[in-house]
Amino acid sequence: MSKVFIMDHPMIQHKIGIIRRTETGSKDFRQLISEIAMLMTYEATRDLELRDVEIDTPICRTVAKELKGKKLAIVPILRAGLGMVDGMLSLIPAAKVGHIGLYRDPVTILPVEYYCKLPEDCDQREVFVVDPMLATGGSSAAAIQMLKDKGVKSIRFICIIAAPEGVKKMQEEHPDIDIYIGSLDERLNDHSYIVPGLGDAGDRIFGTK
Repeated sequence: MSKVFIMDHPMIQHKIGIIRRTETGSKDFRQLISEIAMLMTYEATRDLELRDVEIDTPICRTVAKELKGKKLAIVPILRAGLGMVDGMLSLIPAAKVGHIGLYRDPVTILPVEYYCKLPEDCDQREVFVVDPMLATGGSSAAAIQMLKDKGVKSIRFICIIAAPEGVKKMQEEHPDIDIYIGSLDERLNDHSYIVPGLGDAGDRIFGTK
């Protein structure tokens, strides 16, 4: 079964509290989403392997540490996932970025694919799939399946707000994928919105409400 990590870092929790507020406008919302993503990436990369490498400092030759193994890739689920990319890149600037476009059919609530563009060597990378919200879990589970179908074997999922229903679906469909969550909320409402949540993350990021 996949591991679920709920971030309890005070700075993450503080910033999530601000983005939940109705009065937080798009400019501040975008900035905070980026900052939260950066902080969550710091936590989610804690177990990446290191190796020793010899370097020259201005004083002498010594042994330092560098990341070992797979390179990294960030794959946001469009469109709200885009809001997390810049914050993550500020921490891992060498990561490549792919994009997966899915929308939720308003009648069936099922995910519909409309775009997929990934780095050519995505199957050789440690891939972070990102979306601010994990609600029903349909879009996230579908995005991860798309990656698996393209040969990607090393995947982690990062979201800021999650509902128990979404976590359950992800664990059922992808028991091999670890999930990193900023806040695990109470439930979904009748319209499949997370409660208490923060509304529609895409609309709030891009000011399209």
